[in-house]
Amino acid sequence: MMEAANSTAKLVQSAETDIDWEAEYQRSLPKVYRYFSFWVGDRSTAEDLTSATFEKAWSSRRHFNSDRGSVISWLLGIARNVKADHFRNRRRAGILDEAETLPTTGSVEDSVQLNSDFDRMGQLLRKLSERDRELVALKYGAALTNRRIAEMTGLTESNVGTILHRVVRRLRAQWEELS
Repeated sequence: MMEAANSTAKLVQSAETDIDWEAEYQRSLPKVYRYFSFWVGDRSTAEDLTSATFEKAWSSRRHFNSDRGSVISWLLGIARNVKADHFRNRRRAGILDEAETLPTTGSVEDSVQLNSDFDRMGQLLRKLSERDRELVALKYGAALTNRRIAEMTGLTESNVGTILHRVVRRLRAQWEELS
């Protein structure tokens, strides 16, 4: 029994030392942050949710199994749970509810236009089904490939591509209608 415990401890320790967690953090941080940005549209909330994701990941890093997927897939799985908890706790159904003023180096008119475009895109994204919003957030927020999205969602890679193509086409058409 003692040998099994020592063996398990050695496996956990070796798994922790085989991964450069600092490098993974630096590589994954922008993707996780952008994923949340697509859902909440508020920088401070996206930062809080990103922080919560990495805190949960760090505290459970010994449970990471590279045989089951990549670090970014594991992190985005945690992020999806953090997002679900956030919306459940806040009882918010929409995204981008309170668009934050984005700093720009352009004119006031450019800033107003950017905020207007941001609000308009938020309105269009809110009309999507939860599945479609999730796929858009994973693709364009977290910058994942269709293959990684398929692995995370259980859809086929071609199905992910088809759905995203249709969603983007629909969003473009709706964008033009609002113009």
